[in-house]
Amino acid sequence: MAANQGWARGRDSFEMRQVMNLLGLLIAAAVLILGLAWAFQRKLIYFPDGDVPPAGRVLPMASEVTFRTEDGLELKGWFLPAADPAGAVLVFNGNAGNRSFRAPLAAALAESGFSVLLFDYRGYGGNPGRPTEVGLLADARGARAYLEDRGDVDPARIVYFGESLGAAVALAAAVERPPAALVLRSPFTSMADVGKHHYPFLPVGLLLRDRYPSLERVGHLDCPLLVIAGGRDTIVPPSQSRALFEAAPSGFKRFLPLPGADHNDFELLAGPELINEVTHFFRLALEGKGAR
Repeated sequence: MAANQGWARGRDSFEMRQVMNLLGLLIAAAVLILGLAWAFQRKLIYFPDGDVPPAGRVLPMASEVTFRTEDGLELKGWFLPAADPAGAVLVFNGNAGNRSFRAPLAAALAESGFSVLLFDYRGYGGNPGRPTEVGLLADARGARAYLEDRGDVDPARIVYFGESLGAAVALAAAVERPPAALVLRSPFTSMADVGKHHYPFLPVGLLLRDRYPSLERVGHLDCPLLVIAGGRDTIVPPSQSRALFEAAPSGFKRFLPLPGADHNDFELLAGPELINEVTHFFRLALEGKGAR
């Protein structure tokens, strides 16, 4: 009997050691995963492309421009003038590619009577630096200052168009210094909310360095607002775009759903309905018909 009891205790002890070893391995794996997520998180957010063709090859009437940021970086962009501009659109790119990817948008806006500045953030389009939330907002300030200093742009008629991550940058810039009007295409409520949607198994809220808290910021907005959301968006849930719109102050604001559009579809880049609605909205805002 004593021998059997000793064998049972030994077996229980062995099984407990196995459980503890397995638990230790799981904890080590979790720590490793969290450590990698912390170290490489910006590579999961920002996807720059440095291969930018000459402006004339993509937008024949566009000119190459450069401007400096408040922290001393020299950034590149393209300025596309309209023949008789109703205003100037400052475009805030999403998290991938470079300014050449937005050439169809710029061409369509210019054909509709708006001059356009396409620019690349730090780390994008061959620009120096590395993208961060603080850095992208500094880049936005530099782009705005460049537009204001041009003799062919009326500073009072500058409007913003931000897509996806760029919508968060545009919103932050608009709260800081309101444009004549603001368009947010596929905006999210916060980077943490997007992260939780795609990585529900990670404590995204604890890991994030760049948070882009748009839902917290939108209540301070003081300009006309148009929010556009694709009904089949698999990157930014359209419910987040709607929630951001609902949280914006009452006044001249509009919500445009494009039911069949996914995040990267042409319909959300420069489709006819999007361009018509955006340019109509800009004109209403600039004519004061949507004043708060």
